[in-house]
Amino acid sequence: MVTKPARMYTRITGPAYTRKEFMGGVPYPKITTFVQGNQKRDFPIEMQLIAMESCQVRHTALEAARVSVNRRMTEAAGLDNFYLKVVPYPHHVLREHKMATGAGADRISSGMRAAFGRPVGTAARVYQNDVIMIGRTDEAHAHELKIALKKAAIKLPTPCKVVITKGKEIAGAIGV
Repeated sequence: MVTKPARMYTRITGPAYTRKEFMGGVPYPKITTFVQGNQKRDFPIEMQLIAMESCQVRHTALEAARVSVNRRMTEAAGLDNFYLKVVPYPHHVLREHKMATGAGADRISSGMRAAFGRPVGTAARVYQNDVIMIGRTDEAHAHELKIALKKAAIKLPTPCKVVITKGKEIAGAIGV
Protein backbone atom coordinates (compact mmCIF):
# COMPACT_ATOMS: atom_id res chain seq x y z
CA MET A 1 0.00 0.00 0.00
CA VAL A 2 1.22 3.48 -0.79
CA THR A 3 2.32 5.62 2.14
CA LYS A 4 0.13 8.68 2.62
CA PRO A 5 1.75 12.14 2.81
CA ALA A 6 3.20 12.97 6.21
CA ARG A 7 1.14 16.16 6.44
CA MET A 8 -1.91 13.97 7.10
CA TYR A 9 -0.43 12.81 10.40
CA THR A 10 1.57 15.87 11.50
CA ARG A 11 -0.99 17.63 13.71
CA ILE A 12 -1.63 16.35 17.23
CA THR A 13 -5.36 15.66 17.54
CA GLY A 14 -7.06 13.73 20.29
CA PRO A 15 -5.55 11.46 22.90
CA ALA A 16 -2.57 9.24 22.21
CA TYR A 17 -3.39 5.84 20.73
CA THR A 18 -0.71 3.63 22.25
CA ARG A 19 -2.26 0.50 23.79
CA LYS A 20 -0.80 -2.07 21.42
CA GLU A 21 -2.09 -5.03 23.41
CA PHE A 22 -5.61 -4.20 22.20
CA MET A 23 -4.62 -3.76 18.54
CA GLY A 24 -3.79 -6.36 16.00
CA GLY A 25 -0.89 -6.05 13.62
CA VAL A 26 0.85 -2.81 14.55
CA PRO A 27 3.88 -2.44 12.24
CA TYR A 28 7.27 -2.10 13.89
CA PRO A 29 8.96 1.31 13.69
CA LYS A 30 11.72 1.66 11.12
CA ILE A 31 14.00 3.34 13.63
CA THR A 32 15.63 0.68 15.80
CA THR A 33 18.90 2.29 16.90
CA PHE A 34 18.53 5.31 19.15
CA VAL A 35 22.13 5.71 20.39
CA GLN A 36 25.16 5.73 18.10
CA GLY A 37 28.81 6.62 18.17
CA ASN A 38 31.19 6.58 21.11
CA GLN A 39 29.14 6.31 24.32
CA LYS A 40 32.06 6.05 26.74
CA ARG A 41 34.00 9.20 25.92
CA ASP A 42 33.22 12.55 27.53
CA PHE A 43 32.98 15.10 24.72
CA PRO A 44 33.52 18.82 25.40
CA ILE A 45 30.75 20.08 23.07
CA GLU A 46 27.08 19.08 23.15
CA MET A 47 24.37 20.28 20.76
CA GLN A 48 20.65 19.61 20.79
CA LEU A 49 18.07 19.68 18.01
CA ILE A 50 14.97 21.28 19.52
CA ALA A 51 11.45 21.36 18.03
CA MET A 52 9.95 24.83 17.78
CA GLU A 53 6.34 23.64 17.27
CA SER A 54 4.28 20.71 18.50
CA CYS A 55 3.73 17.90 16.00
CA GLN A 56 3.79 14.17 15.39
CA VAL A 57 7.02 12.87 13.87
CA ARG A 58 6.60 9.62 11.97
CA HIS A 59 9.05 6.79 12.55
CA THR A 60 10.31 7.09 8.97
CA ALA A 61 11.21 10.76 9.49
CA LEU A 62 13.10 9.95 12.70
CA GLU A 63 15.03 7.23 10.88
CA ALA A 64 15.83 9.53 7.95
CA ALA A 65 17.12 12.23 10.29
CA ARG A 66 19.22 9.71 12.24
CA VAL A 67 20.74 8.25 9.08
CA SER A 68 21.53 11.73 7.78
CA VAL A 69 23.43 12.79 10.92
CA ASN A 70 25.16 9.44 11.30
CA ARG A 71 26.38 9.36 7.70
CA ARG A 72 27.73 12.91 7.77
CA MET A 73 29.45 12.52 11.13
CA THR A 74 30.91 9.10 10.29
CA GLU A 75 32.45 10.48 7.10
CA ALA A 76 33.74 13.65 8.77
CA ALA A 77 34.80 12.44 12.22
CA GLY A 78 34.79 8.64 12.26
CA LEU A 79 32.80 6.45 14.64
CA ASP A 80 34.89 7.23 17.73
CA ASN A 81 34.69 11.04 17.60
CA PHE A 82 30.97 11.69 18.06
CA TYR A 83 27.91 10.59 20.00
CA LEU A 84 24.31 10.75 18.77
CA LYS A 85 21.08 10.05 20.62
CA VAL A 86 17.53 10.18 19.23
CA VAL A 87 15.30 11.10 22.17
CA PRO A 88 11.61 10.55 21.21
CA TYR A 89 10.24 7.04 20.72
CA PRO A 90 7.36 6.50 18.27
CA HIS A 91 4.68 5.10 20.61
CA HIS A 92 1.61 6.65 18.97
CA VAL A 93 -0.09 4.32 16.46
CA LEU A 94 -1.36 5.91 13.24
CA ARG A 95 -4.57 4.58 11.70
CA GLU A 96 -5.94 4.75 8.18
CA HIS A 97 -9.37 3.90 6.82
CA LYS A 98 -8.51 2.33 3.49
CA MET A 99 -11.01 3.01 0.76
CA ALA A 100 -11.48 0.91 -2.36
CA THR A 101 -10.93 2.80 -5.60
CA GLY A 102 -11.42 2.00 -9.24
CA ALA A 103 -14.25 0.62 -11.33
CA GLY A 104 -16.96 -1.08 -9.30
CA ALA A 105 -15.55 0.05 -5.96
CA ASP A 106 -18.91 1.45 -4.91
CA ARG A 107 -20.41 -2.06 -4.95
CA ILE A 108 -17.83 -3.62 -2.63
CA SER A 109 -17.08 -0.74 -0.26
CA SER A 110 -19.02 -0.08 2.92
CA GLY A 111 -18.44 3.67 2.84
CA MET A 112 -17.91 5.22 6.24
CA ARG A 113 -19.45 2.33 8.17
CA ALA A 114 -16.95 0.99 10.75
CA ALA A 115 -14.41 3.63 9.69
CA PHE A 116 -12.09 3.38 12.71
CA GLY A 117 -9.08 2.46 10.58
CA ARG A 118 -6.28 -0.06 10.70
CA PRO A 119 -2.78 0.56 12.08
CA VAL A 120 -0.41 1.73 9.33
CA GLY A 121 2.57 3.10 11.26
CA THR A 122 3.82 4.80 14.39
CA ALA A 123 4.75 8.34 15.35
CA ALA A 124 6.37 10.19 18.22
CA ARG A 125 4.49 13.09 19.75
CA VAL A 126 6.88 16.01 20.03
CA TYR A 127 5.84 19.19 21.79
CA GLN A 128 7.25 22.70 21.58
CA ASN A 129 10.82 22.98 22.95
CA ASP A 130 11.24 19.19 23.18
CA VAL A 131 14.67 17.77 22.42
CA ILE A 132 14.66 15.54 19.34
CA MET A 133 18.37 14.73 19.02
CA ILE A 134 21.45 15.13 21.18
CA GLY A 135 24.87 15.22 19.55
CA ARG A 136 28.28 15.39 21.21
CA THR A 137 31.71 15.82 19.65
CA ASP A 138 35.09 17.48 20.12
CA GLU A 139 36.30 20.90 18.96
CA ALA A 140 37.61 19.67 15.62
CA HIS A 141 34.22 18.37 14.46
CA ALA A 142 31.81 20.82 16.11
CA HIS A 143 31.06 22.66 12.88
CA GLU A 144 30.27 19.37 11.09
CA LEU A 145 27.89 18.35 13.89
CA LYS A 146 26.02 21.64 13.63
CA ILE A 147 25.64 21.24 9.86
CA ALA A 148 24.54 17.61 10.28
CA LEU A 149 21.85 18.54 12.80
CA LYS A 150 20.58 21.33 10.52
CA LYS A 151 20.33 18.86 7.63
CA ALA A 152 18.46 16.44 9.88
CA ALA A 153 16.01 19.20 10.80
CA ILE A 154 14.99 19.44 7.14
CA LYS A 155 13.73 15.86 7.26
CA LEU A 156 11.41 16.54 10.21
CA PRO A 157 7.89 18.00 9.91
CA THR A 158 8.49 20.87 12.33
CA PRO A 159 10.88 23.81 12.31
CA CYS A 160 13.86 23.07 14.55
CA LYS A 161 16.78 24.94 16.03
CA VAL A 162 20.26 23.78 17.01
CA VAL A 163 21.29 24.84 20.51
CA ILE A 164 24.75 24.43 22.04
CA THR A 165 24.17 23.20 25.59
CA LYS A 166 27.72 22.34 26.65
CA GLY A 167 30.97 24.01 25.67
CA LYS A 168 29.59 27.36 24.46
CA GLU A 169 32.86 29.12 25.17
CA ILE A 170 34.83 26.52 23.19
CA ALA A 171 32.36 26.63 20.30
CA GLY A 172 32.39 30.43 20.30
CA ALA A 173 36.19 30.46 20.18
CA ILE A 174 36.30 28.22 17.10
CA GLY A 175 33.43 30.05 15.36
CA VAL A 176 30.54 27.59 15.57
